[in-house]
Amino acid sequence: MDTRDVLTPSSDGRDGARRDLTVRELAHRWWRPATVVLVLATAVVWRLVAPGLGAPPNLEIATAATFLAVLLLRNRWAAVVPFAVVAVSDAVLGNTQIMWFTWSAWAVVGAGAIFARHLRGPGRYAAALGVGVGGSLWFFAWTNFGVWLLDGLYPSTLDGLLASYVAGLPFLRTMLLGNLVLVPFAALLAGLVERAEAAASPAPAVAKG
Repeated sequence: MDTRDVLTPSSDGRDGARRDLTVRELAHRWWRPATVVLVLATAVVWRLVAPGLGAPPNLEIATAATFLAVLLLRNRWAAVVPFAVVAVSDAVLGNTQIMWFTWSAWAVVGAGAIFARHLRGPGRYAAALGVGVGGSLWFFAWTNFGVWLLDGLYPSTLDGLLASYVAGLPFLRTMLLGNLVLVPFAALLAGLVERAEAAASPAPAVAKG
């Protein structure tokens, strides 16, 4: 990878890490968006083939893909990654009656992830755990509320709502356990990309007195 005039102390140093990357910078660091596209495509394919492979329901990688996109693109627009995953896969799978609950749940997960885009070190991994746990719990709470409200599977009572949540607990367990592994792994992968960039960048010249 050619890192000349791309990786400089101002763009990758402590101050540079606190700002978003521009489109021009991402065009130079093409491996970052390329990695995101590859992971996004994997998330779409996984959502399509997972049932046929006998994977546990709700074992998804969209949350991890979103977190990785946020860290590598370091841009608030990376929050749209979950939308891309569900939009492409829903075009094949077909939309459900609770589509708006599902999509809005992913919107919150993506919005939450963008707050971690400038974090480094332990803070990044703490955020990964937060997104993994918080995103899973939010998705469970909001989409099961949608099932109770719209699908007609449960009585329109408090007992019916509780029954909807109880029925969804196995799905929550799978999603939660998966994200506890996959989202921190996404943080690790982003760190490896950043280390590869730092190793490939030319050492700054030392001024001589």
